[in-house]
Amino acid sequence: MKKIGTLFLGLLIIISLALGVLTFMGYNEYRSALAAQDLQEKIDEIQNQPNYTSINDISPIYLDAVIAVEDHDFYHHKGIDIESIGRAVLTNLKEGALIEGGSTITQQLAKNLYFSQEKDFVRKIAELFMTFKMEKTYSKDEILEFYVNSIYFGEGYYGIGEASQGYFGISPAALNDEQSIVLAGIPNAPSVYSLSNNPDLAKQRAYQVLGQMVKYDFIDKYRINELQSKIDEIS
Repeated sequence: MKKIGTLFLGLLIIISLALGVLTFMGYNEYRSALAAQDLQEKIDEIQNQPNYTSINDISPIYLDAVIAVEDHDFYHHKGIDIESIGRAVLTNLKEGALIEGGSTITQQLAKNLYFSQEKDFVRKIAELFMTFKMEKTYSKDEILEFYVNSIYFGEGYYGIGEASQGYFGISPAALNDEQSIVLAGIPNAPSVYSLSNNPDLAKQRAYQVLGQMVKYDFIDKYRINELQSKIDEIS
């Protein structure tokens, strides 16, 4: 028993040292990213885009759809979702690699602005440091506004302003429920869910978004059939 206890203690020390090294490396990567370009400068680049749209000028249903499908606890956490991270950790341990990230909207924004899409433990830690800085610096509404103005919708459209004009010829404020739901699903895989190139897949993704909206009480479940029919009619 004593030998087992010693081995267990040694294993804990090794794990602690490894986590310490990874955290240190991640923090250095975070600091290097900020040194290359300040966070506010990055945000200024987004806000200076021609089709940048204030959150007050975006369809509320679209914003609800984004939150429901990407990060349903967005307004209640401090940048990370412990439940999602726990689920991701179990998946990654099972697979022996960083397969799932459990990313919140703030984490996705941090990744999109500063880091590559490569799944790497050090980069993930750097992303967490950037996430905490964003949550400390900006309000939730600001973070959501930056996010929807910077994500890619396929077909060369960046941000909700370009996407709503490009796909439907209207402003983000004029999006109806079904258009909002369709657009909320596209950034998950823009080349796959492009409404122009793969309308059937885009609509299937929209059904998933609708399901999440019902699950998290953004839309009444009795509207499912109505909205699915309207999504089917989009061309």
